[in-house]
Amino acid sequence: METVTIESRSDFAQWAIERATAIIAEQGGNLAMAARGGDDSRVAESANALGQAIVDALLEVFDGLVPQE
Repeated sequence: METVTIESRSDFAQWAIERATAIIAEQGGNLAMAARGGDDSRVAESANALGQAIVDALLEVFDGLVPQE
């Protein structure tokens, strides 16, 4: 994982856009394929994976904001 220094709102906005793009590229295709296939269990599994990737990204940012002791 690459470390990014965020010093302003625009730095954060740029990071968020790049991270969201990466998450959709990684997980969004699986969700779209599952939806086309009509298999509800695959749709649920893919949606859960997409949601978890979003949560992981938010926690990654939060962990970076909290001072390390």
